[in-house]
Amino acid sequence: MENLILPCKSRPPLATPSKQGTSFECSSRIIQPRVSFTKIHQPLTPKLKPKVTDAHLNHLCKNGRLADAIACLDAIAQGGSNVKPNTYMQLLQSCIDQGSAELGRKLHARIGLLEEMNPFVETKLVSMYAKCGSLGEARKVFGEMRERNLYAWSAMIGAYSREQMWREVVQHFFFMMEDGIVPDEFLLPKILQACGNCGDAETGKLIHSLVIRCGMNFNIRVSNSILAVYAKCGRLSCARRFFENMDYRDRVSWNSIITGYCQKGELEKSHQLFEKMQEEGIEPGLVTWNILINSYSQSGKCDDAMELMKKMESFRIVPDVFTWTSMISGFAQNNRRSQALELFREMLLAGIEPNGVTVTSGISACASLKALKKGMELHSVAVKIGCVEDLLVGNSLIDMYSKSGELEDARRVFDMILKKDVYTWNSMIGGYCQAGYCGKAYDLFIKMHESDVPPNVVTWNAMISGYIQNGDEDQAMDLFHRMEKDGLIKRDTASWNSLIAGYLQNGHKNKALGIFRQMQSFCIRPNSVTMLSILPACANLVAAKKVKEIHGCILRRNLGSELSVANCLIDTYAKSGNIVYAQTIFQGISSKDIISWNSLIAGYVLHGCSDSALDLFDQMTKMGVKPSRGTFLSIIYAFSLSGMVDKGKQVFSSMMEDYQILPGLEHHSAMIDLLGRSGKLGEAIEFIEDMAIEPDSCIWAALLTASKIHGNIGLAIRAGECLLELEPSNFSIHQQILQMYALSGKFEDVSKLRKSEKRSETKQPLGCSWIEAKNIVHTFVADDRSRPYFDFLHSWIENVARKVKAPDQHDRLFIEEEEKEEIGGVHSEKLALAFALIDPSCAPRSVRIVKNLRMCGDCHGTAKFLSMLYSCEIYLSDSKCLHWFKNGRCSCGDYW
Repeated sequence: MENLILPCKSRPPLATPSKQGTSFECSSRIIQPRVSFTKIHQPLTPKLKPKVTDAHLNHLCKNGRLADAIACLDAIAQGGSNVKPNTYMQLLQSCIDQGSAELGRKLHARIGLLEEMNPFVETKLVSMYAKCGSLGEARKVFGEMRERNLYAWSAMIGAYSREQMWREVVQHFFFMMEDGIVPDEFLLPKILQACGNCGDAETGKLIHSLVIRCGMNFNIRVSNSILAVYAKCGRLSCARRFFENMDYRDRVSWNSIITGYCQKGELEKSHQLFEKMQEEGIEPGLVTWNILINSYSQSGKCDDAMELMKKMESFRIVPDVFTWTSMISGFAQNNRRSQALELFREMLLAGIEPNGVTVTSGISACASLKALKKGMELHSVAVKIGCVEDLLVGNSLIDMYSKSGELEDARRVFDMILKKDVYTWNSMIGGYCQAGYCGKAYDLFIKMHESDVPPNVVTWNAMISGYIQNGDEDQAMDLFHRMEKDGLIKRDTASWNSLIAGYLQNGHKNKALGIFRQMQSFCIRPNSVTMLSILPACANLVAAKKVKEIHGCILRRNLGSELSVANCLIDTYAKSGNIVYAQTIFQGISSKDIISWNSLIAGYVLHGCSDSALDLFDQMTKMGVKPSRGTFLSIIYAFSLSGMVDKGKQVFSSMMEDYQILPGLEHHSAMIDLLGRSGKLGEAIEFIEDMAIEPDSCIWAALLTASKIHGNIGLAIRAGECLLELEPSNFSIHQQILQMYALSGKFEDVSKLRKSEKRSETKQPLGCSWIEAKNIVHTFVADDRSRPYFDFLHSWIENVARKVKAPDQHDRLFIEEEEKEEIGGVHSEKLALAFALIDPSCAPRSVRIVKNLRMCGDCHGTAKFLSMLYSCEIYLSDSKCLHWFKNGRCSCGDYW
């Protein structure tokens, strides 16, 4: 056989890299071709068959008979004839058109039939393999070429570009330049696109200088590609300068610069460019509108995006599936999921067929809303349009069915997905955990270990969270410790957050705070989720110092600027008795939301500062902030504290009339407080009887308080009996009804109630109070004689009692939840007060006590007296409200 040696004008061939990122270095040796480029030695047998011409081969190709054409090559070989390069390249082009790498390989095997070999045939061979999806074989042929011209490099770079291997495209650009080949205006846009997609602005600048030197800077495609690199890489100053200096700008140019500003979040500037584009006579196309609409919707400005979409239609540009998908996903991601689903319905009515991303966004919205019926409808849509096998759609379906409690349906979808990713596994495991099926979750967790998708940190966190939230704290801690040891997965902030949230859910505040301290000792940075979990655990008077400590941690971690954290701090400071700090944080928030306003208004009401609450409400309405359900609840209580009954009624009426907010049971309870505090008991009972919803225990408790304060024993008994029906095991209700029966002479009823108590084994709660001193929380129990200094405290209390003026009873019924001191001994809050104030030399300026039961009238009077005697502030939170004693007065107005 006679070798056809091609002249080598270029450098030695490259060791072409693999997709996995092999080193890109030029080889110093010539690679001998393993794919033969040789002529076949023709046999000397007589030509029995008719000669197959190139024209015949072209005819077969044009008629789609490529396999027959390749079969004819064997006849050509037997006849001793050759194939012209153009005919061979036409056959290769037919392989490309049919996407058949298999026929291309057969054609490659017969390359020896070529009349003559040239670089264009080799280039076409590279192109054929690349475009038919055989990148490895394309690389092999490219690596064995003796001469690589511009077209060969273009074919190889085009192949990498189609596979989105952007870094390989950029590296091949440098190899190409080393080989002495300069890309032309057709290849440069592909290389520049790769620079933009992998964020390589420096190579983009290098190519920009090359373009200027080669005189290609007047080519609009090349110029637009350079502009796109600067914009995608965030070099907006360079992009804007280049854009302004362009001699000619088309729609693509404007789209690129607008996209750059949108990606940086500078929507105002992007909109200005959009307007300027129209002023210069360039009409925005569908792509331009979609860029803006997508940017506005994804940044949370959904209403602005909706306006743009309407404006787009006024320009007679019909929204396509990308437009609708941008809107739907934007609304869904910004907690406007019902509107997202409404948009999905409108899209279908408009005759636009959704794609997989649209369906995924819709199903995710259904998952968050737990809208099972709509989710199932979207499942049907996915089946109809053929995207149900899409991994994203499948994962969203698992999530939707899991959150809706339909775990069997979720498992069916899970089992149908052949190639699962980590999100598929995590969705199913998370679904089992949330439903309390931790055993099934663990079985799947073990299977995941055995699969080709190992568990990640999210999987471990889901398991930890599942176990601890379902009460199995030991198993959760075991997984937490095994995570790094067995799973080789480093614990993240979410791992610690899972434990903190679980312990808090189970009522173990001290354990949660202990985990938080451990987290800090391990140098794990807490995030906003950590703070939003741990702060409510400190929302009590005893933990006031702890709140300040956590606040310091928030400032050190730069989390104070997050609105949700700032709002939580306002609420926590108010509940821990520090309304001044709450006010300071509120004033420091630059962009307040309704939660910010509600938190401080509620804080003022909690502290009895009704005037401050109403003033803040006025400020809020003047600023155009629409009140919510929580706002109205606080404002009704504020009017109640101020004795402004008519205004309270007006606010309640305006909820439905002006704001279309249906009052809930909590608003009705506030109205009973409003009417009861002012002594309008008849109106209060009428209000209850006219309620459209069934009264709950809060309604009757409010009426009971009002009846006791104003001395209406009959109404008090009625309210107490209604309460007892709703909460038959509540001992404090039993205790109060017994006292009311005794006061009204119903001794038979007293006897019956005592018998029912014995049958139901209703237990009397023990009065407990807690106070913090020198970072230690001290617990006091009623008549706690176990303490060595009890006698000393008791003597101090007796001395104070002699000085306390007996309260003016008026018509008030002194019916208490706790046994009288003559029977049950000194109440716990008095012991706590004595402990705090017994040493006048170090008496604190403020005393903070938490009690589990409603404080009695005598203890209330004592606290008022002590606040005046010691010139201190006493904060006492009982089961009814927060009492703030100062200068002999209480924030509750003696109504609790």
